[in-house]
Amino acid sequence: MVNNLWYKNAVFYQISIRAFKDSNGDGRGDLNGLTEKLDYLQTLGVDCIWIMPIYPSPLRDDGYDIADYYSVDSAYGSLDQFKVLIEAAHRRDIRIIMDLVLNHTSDAHPWFQSARSDRNSPYRDYYVWSDTDEKYKDARIIFVDTEKSNWTWDEKAGQYFWHRFYSTQPDLNYDNPNVQEEMLNVARFWLDLGIDGFRADAVPYLFEREGTNCENLPETHAYLKKLRAFMDEHYPGRILLCEANQWPEDVRPYFGDGDEFHMGFHFPIMPRIYMALKKGRYEDMAQIMRRTPPIPENCQWCTFLRNHDELTLEMVTEEERQWMWKEYAPEPRMKLNLGIRRRLAPLLDNDRRKIELANSLLFTLPGSPIVYYGDEIGMGDNLDLPDRNGVRTPMQWDDSPHAGFTSGTPFTEPIQQGVLGYQHVNVASQLKDPNSLFHTIQKMIRLRKKHTAFSGSDMQWVETGNPAVAVYVREHDGETIIVLNNLSDVHQTVRLPTAHQKIGRELFSDRSFTLKEQVTLQPYSYLWFLAEY
Repeated sequence: MVNNLWYKNAVFYQISIRAFKDSNGDGRGDLNGLTEKLDYLQTLGVDCIWIMPIYPSPLRDDGYDIADYYSVDSAYGSLDQFKVLIEAAHRRDIRIIMDLVLNHTSDAHPWFQSARSDRNSPYRDYYVWSDTDEKYKDARIIFVDTEKSNWTWDEKAGQYFWHRFYSTQPDLNYDNPNVQEEMLNVARFWLDLGIDGFRADAVPYLFEREGTNCENLPETHAYLKKLRAFMDEHYPGRILLCEANQWPEDVRPYFGDGDEFHMGFHFPIMPRIYMALKKGRYEDMAQIMRRTPPIPENCQWCTFLRNHDELTLEMVTEEERQWMWKEYAPEPRMKLNLGIRRRLAPLLDNDRRKIELANSLLFTLPGSPIVYYGDEIGMGDNLDLPDRNGVRTPMQWDDSPHAGFTSGTPFTEPIQQGVLGYQHVNVASQLKDPNSLFHTIQKMIRLRKKHTAFSGSDMQWVETGNPAVAVYVREHDGETIIVLNNLSDVHQTVRLPTAHQKIGRELFSDRSFTLKEQVTLQPYSYLWFLAEY
């Protein structure tokens, strides 16, 4: 029987194809390279790979500026090689989702080139044009450090075009029914190839209306429900994952009545995990989780510690943002937009205890976790590279030249310097070491998938009188797990209420014991306790 709710307790793994594994020595990762490394991902235990854009693109925004929705960029391989990858992954019970960039194209896309060249082009109305840059004044500018306006004058077109992101990424016009149908055709094309769904990029911005901030509009939800109905009818069991960097109550409508997105990223919990680790207190996490509304039974949140973008600080207060920059981005070059461009390990001082603790939170809080490639081995970043490229360096496979990523000259070098250099941090050495970070993350994944308590979307905080220890209960399908995380750098003791004093097992050691009234935890340690009586 097909499990159409497979995503509710799945572990996802995000991959930049260009940075993962090069199979032909041209210095860029490719589809065949990923196919070669599927056994590694099977060993890690992930259920689904999220592949960042592989469409033909000028790469002004790492592939999110698409020049052709119906093909694979030749740098990565071919459609036939993509089919081989999908089939090889499915044989290993690994699913694949890819980015569906609904909001905009590249300005190099033939649609836009035709649109700007001729007002009578059938593609003119695929984009949003204006004779003035005064419309939609209430829409915020997202890339505040590079864009001065959401409008850009196009000399050839003789008009301004609308864009919510870079000026090289004109927005599509969803008031045009042909655009709506075109994007359903794009989805159909890739689903027919066999992929398991989409991570839909930047979905709040599809429509524009005067007098609004042009985000989360009713028209946007109506179109997304149409996309979901299309998938449910023709491709049951495939999923839509929503990227909407918003407050939980603003993301909630994207689940609809279980008839819009299957999954949605929980952006606001992510920076609060870092706040909790730095402050040694859990209340920031508790506040945002209490603020998170219930979601339909067939839906699930998606959680993450890091990804391909900056660690976004949009969903915090200005005071909290300044504090996060001070604590986690002391050098100006560590900042980007409203965020921080660093990877997990350097953010947490390459402290194994903190890295494990952050992952304990990731794997036990509500939502299906996403691991960013390389974070399972504690990869570093390269702040000398511009923009977000510092966290998109080649995967470190071994200690041979170029970290085993390529036999040629890499598009950018793997991390070379210091304790996070590839000579010290690589897959081969961690696979050999039973006490490595890789093996700890592998075990967390295995335990996470084994226990249905983690597949629900709710939790209960346990008040112990000690703000340094995050204690919460996960219950689902008759299973109860009590999680304790010591967020501080000293021993902490908590007093558990009578209702949570249980007989059971500590999952990591598989040791039976009784969770008594008083529990003492070592610095930056965690306890996953399965209640049996």
